[in-house]
Amino acid sequence: MSYLPDEPEEDFELNIVPMIDVIFAILTFFIISSLFLTRSESLPVNLPKSASAEVQERTRITVTVEESGDIALNREAIALENLQADVRDLMGRTQESVIVINADEAVSHGRVIAIMDELREIEGATLGIATRQPE
Repeated sequence: MSYLPDEPEEDFELNIVPMIDVIFAILTFFIISSLFLTRSESLPVNLPKSASAEVQERTRITVTVEESGDIALNREAIALENLQADVRDLMGRTQESVIVINADEAVSHGRVIAIMDELREIEGATLGIATRQPE
C-alpha cells in the first residue's frame, strides 16, 4: 500500500529570457562607459589622406633640480653648462619635445629661471613645470 498519491512529475523548465535581458543591459553599460575612456585632444574631423605623411615623434625629457641646486637630466647628474647640448642630443631627430622641470620647492627662483633660459634656446622644445596636487 502506497501512502503517496501517484502524481506525474512536471518537466523542469529554465527560463533564460530574463538572464539574456540582464546580460544585454550589462553589455550596454560597458559599451557606453568605454566610450568615455578615450581621450580626445581635438574636435572630430575627417582628415585627408596623404601618401607622404610621417609620424612626428615627441619625446619627453625630465630635468630635476634638487634642493641643493644640483641638476639631473633623466636621472643622470649634469652641469648647467652641458644641459643644452645634452638635451639636444636626446631630442635627436624629433621635431618637438616636452621638457618637464621637476624643481624642489626649496630651490631658489633664480636657479630655476637660469635652467629655463638654457632650455628656451632649444628649438622645438616645450617647457613644463611639474607640480603636485593639493591633498
